[in-house]
Order: sequence, then structure tokens, then C-alpha cells
Amino acid sequence: MFLVNVFVTPTDALLVEVTNDAIRTVDPSQVITPVGNLFFMIVSSIVMALICTVITEKYVEPRLGPYTGGVPVEKHDGLTEAEQAGLKAAGRALLIVALVIAALTAPPIAWGPWAGILRNQETGGIMAGSPFMSGLIILISLVFLFVGYAYGKAAGTIANVTAAIGLIVKTWSGLAGMIFLLFVIANFIAFFNYTNLATVMAVNLADFLQTTALGGTAYIILFVIVVAIIDIILTGALAKWAILAPVFVPLFMRLGGDPNLVLAAYRVGDSPMNVITPLNVYLAVMVGFAQKYQKDAGIGTIVALMIPYTAILLVLWTMLLVAWYLFGIPLGPA
Repeated sequence: MFLVNVFVTPTDALLVEVTNDAIRTVDPSQVITPVGNLFFMIVSSIVMALICTVITEKYVEPRLGPYTGGVPVEKHDGLTEAEQAGLKAAGRALLIVALVIAALTAPPIAWGPWAGILRNQETGGIMAGSPFMSGLIILISLVFLFVGYAYGKAAGTIANVTAAIGLIVKTWSGLAGMIFLLFVIANFIAFFNYTNLATVMAVNLADFLQTTALGGTAYIILFVIVVAIIDIILTGALAKWAILAPVFVPLFMRLGGDPNLVLAAYRVGDSPMNVITPLNVYLAVMVGFAQKYQKDAGIGTIVALMIPYTAILLVLWTMLLVAWYLFGIPLGPA
């Protein structure tokens, strides 16, 4: 599922920043954090994975029939000694980094001057307003940096620091399109806020919805449907949220809704539609993999196979979000 994970990802940080920009049009003092949807994302990842397994076993796989193609199944003899050494080194590096972060986020005590340095110095917590939370993406990046370097050094795939830097530069070179997209999105949000169109639209929509008296559950379902429909013609999660957030986040806030709930509903509406959207760039990749085993496979083949996932996940996932809302379960750490 796209936009949900058991860990916080850089995409979550980008979505949160766009959301916070929209929040400031209503309440400049209010912000959300990258872990605002963490509990919901973890549960969604597990539950939706189980649902996808059932769909695959009961509906999709039986339609495919027995495989009679000529592509042999690749066999792997196991890990080499170098790979085993790399995994052991990566495990040790992960343990060391985890202990360091734990020490820096532990409550201040007499045994070390650095204890609690990543906690909020006013409240003593590690959530809202703490250096740990504001620098969470950097911390995650450092974890992968040290673990990856330890594996590469032990496995022999990274000879020295210069080689590691070369790999990092190669990765960043592939992010040029994303950096340009962020530049365009930032300008769009700035101009959109400057015109006050978002505020005007949010106020008008809020007035209309308040007169309809549909209730919070109906608002959530309608928003999920709107996102799902828009995803057919606009697939980029970040670009789409940059357009929707300045309107719907203030709207739900004026109706008394939580911005974290709006972001969670956006995840639910956006993710299931990606596998059947012809404009999704990954659909071509899926077709390419399918043609390896079935030469006449095309976009129609993939879409037909993916429709059960989209339809069932969209309904059940929305029901999970509505239940989460009705029972008042926190979407993430406070």
C-alpha cells in the first residue's frame, strides 16, 4: 500500500509540511508531526497486507490458472560469506546507533551530560516540540547511512569513504525531478495562500457542509471518494496533496476536525487507486514484469487483475478509518 508503512518515511515528512502550511491559514500556532498517523499506518499496513493475501489466494491467483511459460524459476544457493559478514556488521551498527539514540532521548539523569538532549527541554517529552521529533527524518537517514556503510565495508561492496560518497551522489542525482517538483509545489502553495483562495473556498464549503448536517463520518467518506476520483487523473501523491490540502485541511478544521484525520483519509483515498490508474508511471513497470511471463500482457491485463484489490481495499480501509474515528482511537502519538 502506498503512503502507509510501519516506519516514518521521507514522504510522510513532506506530506506533513504541506499539511502544516495549510493549517497555518487557520491556526498558525498548531502543527502536526510526521508520526501523527503512525498508529493508523502500522495497523493499516498489517491489516491491508492480510486482506491482500486473502484477495490473492481466493480471487486473483485462481483466475490466472497454472503457469505454463518458459521462464525458469531462479534458484539461490544462499548467502555468500561476504554477505553474511555484511549482515552481521550491519546488525552491530544498527544496535550501536539505536543505543546512542536511546541514550540521547532517555530522561536526564546523573550518569551522562548528553542524556535527554533530544527531549523537549520545557515539557521533558519526546513528541511535540522535541529535537527528536523535528529531526526524525535526519535520524532515520543517519541510521541507514551507518548501517549501509557497515554492510558495504564488511561485504566488500564499499572500499572506502570516497566510494560511499560516490554512491550517495548517484542517489541524489536521481532525485533531481523530485527536487524540481518540490520547488514547483512550494511556489504553488505560496501563491495559493497569497490569493486567499484556499480560505475563501474552505469557508464556503464549511458553510455548505454545516447546513447539510451530514456528520463527521459522512465527511470522511466523501473526502476519501473525492481523493480516489482525482487520483485517476492526478497520480502524484505529493503534488495532489499540495492542491487538496490548502482547501480541505482548513475546511475540516473549521468543522472541528483534526488535520491528522484529514491526512489519514487522504492516504486511504489515494493508495488503492494507484494500481489501476493508467497515468501511474509504475503501471508500465508492472506491465513489463508481466510480459516477461506472458508476452501478450498489457495495461488491460494488469488493470483487470488489480480491480479486486482496489475495490475491496477502498471499502474495507475506509471502514477501518471510520471505525478509528468513531471509537476515538489516537491516530498517532500525541
